[in-house]
Amino acid sequence: MIPTLVTLGILVAFISYGITLYNKLIRLRNTVQSSWSDIDVQLKKRYDLVPNLVETVKGYASHEKTVLENVTKARSSAMRAATPGEKAQAENMLKETLKSLFALAEAYPDLKANANFMQLQTQLKELEDNIEYARRYYNAVVRDFNITIESFPSNIVASTFSFKQAEFFELEAPDVERKPVKVSF
Repeated sequence: MIPTLVTLGILVAFISYGITLYNKLIRLRNTVQSSWSDIDVQLKKRYDLVPNLVETVKGYASHEKTVLENVTKARSSAMRAATPGEKAQAENMLKETLKSLFALAEAYPDLKANANFMQLQTQLKELEDNIEYARRYYNAVVRDFNITIESFPSNIVASTFSFKQAEFFELEAPDVERKPVKVSF
C-alpha cells in the first residue's frame, strides 16, 4: 500500500510540475505576442506620422521628388512586412529614408523653422525612442521564452506541445550599425 501511495505521489508531483511548465510556456508565449503588438502600435503611429512629414516637406522642397517618393515607398514596405525579420529589414529601410528626409530639411532653413515641421520632427523622435524601448522589451521576452523552450526539463514539455522559438527583432546590418559613429568637424 505505501509503495503505491509513494508512486502515486511522485506521479502527481511529476504531472503538477509538467502543468506548471506548460502554463509558464503559455504565459511567456502570450507575453511575446503582446510585446510584438506593442511594437506594432508604435510602428503604426510612425506610419501615420510619416505622410504628415512628407506633406510638410513637399511644400518647401517640391523639386526633391525622389527623396519624398523613397520615404513613401519605404513606409509602404514597412506596413506590408509580417514577420519580425521582415519588419526589422523594412523598418531599417524606412529609418534610412527618414534620415535622408531630415538631411533634405537641413537645406531649407525656412522648413527647419516651420513650427509644424518641428512638432512633427519632435513627435517622430519620441516615437523612435518608444520603438527602441518596445524592441528591447520584445527581444528580452523572446530571449526568456527561447531559453525556457531550450532548457531541461521544460524543453520536453515544449516539444510535446509544439512550442517554437520566437524570432528576435534584430538589426538588419549589425556589422555596420554596431560601429561607432564617426564625427568630424
